[in-house]
Parts: sequence; structure tokens; C-alpha cells
Amino acid sequence: MESKKPFDESGEDDFVGMAMKFSTADGDLLEYRVVGDYAYVRADAESLGKAMGSPLPPAGELPPEAGAFKKVLEGEWVKFDYKALEKAGEEQLGEKSGGAPSPEPSLDAGTQKKLLEALREVVARDVEFTTAGGGDGTERISATAPFRTLITDLVGEIRPLSKELPPGMELPTAADLKDAPDSKVTADFTLKNGELTEVYVDLAELTENAKVKKFGLVLKLSAGTKPTAPASATELKPEDLMGAFSGAMMPGGEEFGEGEFPDEGDFTAEGVE
Repeated sequence: MESKKPFDESGEDDFVGMAMKFSTADGDLLEYRVVGDYAYVRADAESLGKAMGSPLPPAGELPPEAGAFKKVLEGEWVKFDYKALEKAGEEQLGEKSGGAPSPEPSLDAGTQKKLLEALREVVARDVEFTTAGGGDGTERISATAPFRTLITDLVGEIRPLSKELPPGMELPTAADLKDAPDSKVTADFTLKNGELTEVYVDLAELTENAKVKKFGLVLKLSAGTKPTAPASATELKPEDLMGAFSGAMMPGGEEFGEGEFPDEGDFTAEGVE
């Protein structure tokens, strides 16, 4: 990510670039960038369809309404003005509801501070930390906690603030939390010269009936390169995207089936400052 200010001081309008890529051991699934007013997307449609458990249609089978969206299924870069798309979506919602769309719910500064204090108290009480030093200024910190206990205590601290939360933000009930796995989950943090470089969590620990023994989610942070706009990206108009996702993009009006994640893999999301 790229911002005009330090990240901890940045607001939404300060971020000027972002690059994100999702990959498996077999290669890249999806790449997404934001540069200026445009968002850029490129995908391996065949691999992505397999990962979702539902093959995507060949580009040649899409109807004319799909427009330039065919380029997505051909694995080429496409771009769209995300502000124009957002405006088109708001206008469409406004027409259906008979008026202007409601503003997005938000938390006031006072409630945010209370939530942060609640999180700190629960983490201090329920999470066990261990540290280990390495060579070249590398340090590893492991945070371990029983998942059900952690989430139950966190919801318990937040529940008194429920009236201050925006409409629609419903907290899980005690019955919901009883079904959460109570196995211990560990998040490993790697720091280099005091700066966070990697976070690792084994998601298989969050289920009691995992088909695999290990399913790692890794977040890596590095110096990287400045996000740039891909050359020769085909522009998608809001109407192209609306048409593609209106249900007309599948031959015969079929919809995508429900998919599942692969049985195993190591998904990586990389960001740069």
C-alpha cells in the first residue's frame, strides 16, 4: 500500500495506491491494484474456478451484455473507475428504494475507544505470549489462546456497548458461541529490527473436523515496489460489470454454484508501503 502520510496517520483519502495478490502453490489466482481513480484486476479464471469448486464459463460463451468482462476470463488486465462504479451502484439502490441510499453506518470516536479498551483487556487476560530471538535482528512472538474462550470474553466485553453500535451490527448469542471450537489457536508474528514482517495462523485449528492437518494463512509485509498501473488494461464500464453480474453472464441463465476452498493450500496476501 502507498499513502501520502504514515499509515497510522492516514485516512481514506490519503491512500493513493494498493497492490494485492492471492496465490496458491500452483500459481497466482487473482491480482488487484488501485492506482489513482482506477482499480485493476487480473485473474486466472481456470484456476480460480477450480478453487471455488465451480468452473467459470469460457469467454466465448458469454452473451454480448458481458461486454469487456470477457477480458477477465481471458486472463488479461482490466480496469474500472471505482468511484463511477460506486456512484452507479448507489443510484441503482436509490431507484429501487425510492430515494437516496442511507449513509454507511459508522462508529463514533468515543465508542471506538471503548471497543479498543475492551479488546486490550481481553487480550491481556486470555492470550499467552512467548518470544524467541533469532539472528540478524529477527524476533518471533507467538500469541496463543483458546478460541471459544477468547471470542466469548470479547463479545461479553462488547455487549454492554451494543446500543452504541450502528444498526445491523448484531452480536452473536451465547448459543452461537457454544458451537465455536475451543482448541487453542496460535498466531505467530515475525519482526525484523522491530518492524512486523510476517503473521502466520494455522486455520485448521479453528475446526474440529478438518480434512487436513494444516492450512496456513500467511500475511507478509515488505518494502516491495510502488504500485503501478498495468499497461494496456481494457476499461470496463459500470454497465459492463452490472450486466456481467446480473445473472446474464452464465450460458442459459445459470448461476455460479456454491464452491468450497481447496482442501489444502497456503494463501498469501502481500502488501508494500
